[in-house]
Amino acid sequence: MGNKRRFNKRNKKPEFDQKLLDLARVVRVVKGGRRFSFRATMVIGNRKGKVGLGVAQGSDVANAINKAVDAAKKSMIIVKRLDSTISYRVDERFCGAQVMIKPAKEGKGIVAGGAMRLIFELAGIRNITAKSLGSSNKINIAKATLNALEKLEGKQISEKKEVKAKKPEKKKEPKKETKKPVAGKAKKAEKKAPEKKAAKKPTKKNTK
Repeated sequence: MGNKRRFNKRNKKPEFDQKLLDLARVVRVVKGGRRFSFRATMVIGNRKGKVGLGVAQGSDVANAINKAVDAAKKSMIIVKRLDSTISYRVDERFCGAQVMIKPAKEGKGIVAGGAMRLIFELAGIRNITAKSLGSSNKINIAKATLNALEKLEGKQISEKKEVKAKKPEKKKEPKKETKKPVAGKAKKAEKKAPEKKAAKKPTKKNTK
């Protein structure tokens, strides 16, 4: 029974996909000397609109990663998507990092790199164009991207366009035909008929 439970736990898929964005060794100088630790930056998401970022330190790599994942779960956001992209362009700034994200057509793919690409993939956005315009710090770029995606909340553009109600057209009343007097018709007939030239009578010449 114990082996079956362990086997089932191993086969269970995790709730969120995890990707390591950055891993750095941190040195802290104290009176006795130096103390080393590790700082892990993790991005997690379910590829259906939920994504989060976590940064944590630990005595070893595994400990730092576990702490970062727990921190990311606490800072999850829900991204409002429009099909496989976003609804409109957003510019955002965080510290020295400045990012620009805008929607893309179906089939364009993710035109971004580094930290921004990881966040878009785990958020479930498949078509988007993004650009980093400021600092190259991965953590600041990731936070600026998450702030930009969070701005989309509450400003979702519906896929169905509103159809304006057309005003009912007024039915045209048939025109009443008015009969003209017969005399008028006779005059028109006279105008159309070619005028016959009067035959000249032969004139008698005076004979002597």
